[in-house]
This record gives sequence, C-alpha cells and structure tokens, in this order.
Amino acid sequence: MSVWIAIGVTAVGCYLVKLLGLSVPAGVLERPLVRRLAALLPVALLAALTAQQTFEGTGGTLVVDARAAGVAAAAVALVLRAPFLVVVAVAVLVTAGVRALG
Repeated sequence: MSVWIAIGVTAVGCYLVKLLGLSVPAGVLERPLVRRLAALLPVALLAALTAQQTFEGTGGTLVVDARAAGVAAAAVALVLRAPFLVVVAVAVLVTAGVRALG
C-alpha cells in the first residue's frame, strides 16, 4: 500500500509543479535573464545526464569504455557539422565497433 501512496504523492507533486509553471506572470517570463536561462538550462541538463551515464561506474568510480568512444566520435561529428541523425549513427557504430573489438 505504501507504493500507491508514493505514486499518489508524486502525481500530486508533478501536477503542482506544472500548475506553478502555468501561474507565473507573463512579465516574469519576458525578462532577458529568464529567457536566457530557459534556453540554456535544457542543454546543460542533457549534457550533465550524458556525462553521468557515460562515465560513472559502480560505486561512483570513473569508467572509460566503449560509451566514451561513442561520445567522442559524436563530438567529432558535431564539430564537422554533421546532421543529427548522422551524429547518432556515428556514435552507435563506434560504440558497437569498440565493444565488438573487445
């Protein structure tokens, strides 16, 4: 039963966060700082999540394996201004290739 309580509390919390975002006055959202943060925050969060998922091992240790090679290959493809699907394909192929080699 405690799992359902946790699910209910989480659902109510998510609804309240969404309601809070909708109730912010429009004047606050038009400020240059808020606009800049809204543009940059998702990119920073995605980069942090990618780094954490790529390099963290068990027990908080740093692990460099095939995933790191895939991210590096994707970074090179981005520098070369490849389209997004090409970047993803390069990352997948390099990661699979490194894993296949050993």
